[in-house]
Amino acid sequence: MSQPAELTGTGAAARIGSLIWISGPVVRARIEGAASVLEQVHVGEARLAGEVIGLRHNIATIQVYEDTNGLRPGEPLYGTGAPLSVLLGPGLLANTYDGLQRSLTLLRDRQGIYLRRGSQAEALPSRSWKFTPRALAGEAVHPGTLLGIVPETPLIEHRVLTPFGVEGKLIDIVPEGEYTPDHAIATVEDAGGGRHPVAMAARWPIRTARPVRLRLDPSDPLITGQRVLDTFAPLAKGGTAAMPGPFGAGKTILQHALAKWCDADVIIYVGCGERGNEMAEVLDEFPRLIDPSSGRPLMERTVLIANTSNMPVAAREASIYVATTIAEYFRDQGYDVALMADSTSRWAEALREIAGRLEEMPAEEGFPAYLPSRIAAFYERAGRVRTLGGTEGSVTIVGAISPPGGDFTEPVTQHTQRYTRTFWALDRSLANARHYPAINLQTSYSLYAGAVAPWWAKETAPDWQALRDAAAQILEQASRLEQLVRLVGAQALPDRQRWILEAARLLKEGFLQQNALHPVDAYCVPAKQVALLRLFVELWQTGQQVIESGVTLARVLQSLDIRRMVQLRETAPNDQVDQIAQLLNNLKTSLNALVPEEKLIRTDAQERKI
Repeated sequence: MSQPAELTGTGAAARIGSLIWISGPVVRARIEGAASVLEQVHVGEARLAGEVIGLRHNIATIQVYEDTNGLRPGEPLYGTGAPLSVLLGPGLLANTYDGLQRSLTLLRDRQGIYLRRGSQAEALPSRSWKFTPRALAGEAVHPGTLLGIVPETPLIEHRVLTPFGVEGKLIDIVPEGEYTPDHAIATVEDAGGGRHPVAMAARWPIRTARPVRLRLDPSDPLITGQRVLDTFAPLAKGGTAAMPGPFGAGKTILQHALAKWCDADVIIYVGCGERGNEMAEVLDEFPRLIDPSSGRPLMERTVLIANTSNMPVAAREASIYVATTIAEYFRDQGYDVALMADSTSRWAEALREIAGRLEEMPAEEGFPAYLPSRIAAFYERAGRVRTLGGTEGSVTIVGAISPPGGDFTEPVTQHTQRYTRTFWALDRSLANARHYPAINLQTSYSLYAGAVAPWWAKETAPDWQALRDAAAQILEQASRLEQLVRLVGAQALPDRQRWILEAARLLKEGFLQQNALHPVDAYCVPAKQVALLRLFVELWQTGQQVIESGVTLARVLQSLDIRRMVQLRETAPNDQVDQIAQLLNNLKTSLNALVPEEKLIRTDAQERKI
């Protein structure tokens, strides 16, 4: 079986037409040669990157991914004969790209800090890599078969696989040594006698999902280290999450925290249309971050894609697909990949602008009618799969949304909610109250909670689900009581109900809140999460029993070291979880000591009778 032409390269550019109409990032050209929809093209004398998005007779409509200022009718159009593709191979990790997979680091060294139109930069560094073969000549290979490994970074072993479309007998494979990504490291002979050289690097069209053998149900949680997310709105590996929130609610900070601390093997972070200063902070901070699990630089397992708001708007649309294709590439090697997109609203705005230039009939709020299908197609590329090589891998997608004015009824948020199974709603009022992460649990949810519960029960505590349900009950009861407090005041409530309000406050301050800048509290291991959750839940249950025995709320609160409880999230390191259990036992002993002896005896007798 021969390898499909669209997977082998971008082809040699040849003139296929001339420009006749220009409107911002959309141009039209009269075609004089052969052209196809979604073909990658070069526009004008500057050879700006573009893509054919429509053909009508001999007129092609092209989406240009660079600034079109200065273009004139009559300038040439060059075709490549291949779709817009990315180059996949060793050298992706620790690199920073723009939305078209041009290395920004390389362009900075060549041109300075300003990106020039028509600039070209190699996607992979021009260096040799140590290749160690894992297959033998004479073996039968199929797509996904492991041919060899490359130690790309100390954290990630790059696995060179037989590419899609190549199947047959392995005729030869190079010995261990140093090779460039474009060097043929193996030759495969198909059933018809055709021979196919295989290199470490190959191209893949960004709008085509990479094939898999089987899609699996998500079952393991993606541990983010953020207590409010892992406990109340967990995300599974291979799952999808939407993170809507108004300006100032902390979306970007939370995205950064997820990229830093989640337990995925590979991180793909795409800044799609975000402010340049925020992306500059990412580019400055990430190279200095240390991976908590290995002590190595985090960039050794990270790929950054920067397409800020001052870059051409059309390139935002491509950047999302470039990131997803790179994520699928590492998934096929058997890794768990987390893709952070910040934000999909800017991507949708690019779709709207292009649709307006094309004079398409607008739908809700001016967005194109195909917005829902585009959103669905993006999130459908997430998933936990069995790869063609037989290993398991996953792509988890977390998409931030910036609804105008914080209106969650706007089209991007509504359609995204339909196609994602986790919804992390950020609330400006919580952010204004300095409650971070500003997750509103009344509007947030996860449909993965049942799927990941067995993992939590096995790895942390058998009663994890019961603790989670009890904590949710505290917050729900407190929410209802707060409405009553606004009418009659807290002092009008009985001690039992006031204790619920107090327990909810402790849970919020000591568990839900988390300081992303604190050296201890920035990341919380699962064992510490369960210990803190147990502390506040069992404290509430014990206090409830004590109050029902006749002890006043004032005496209960006097016996508690509230300040120490709240500060445990910052004072108890992740490797000293026993401190939390010890404090819980001490507090329960102090509370039980408040119960009159006759009440305690009667309670014990009742329990024995039961």
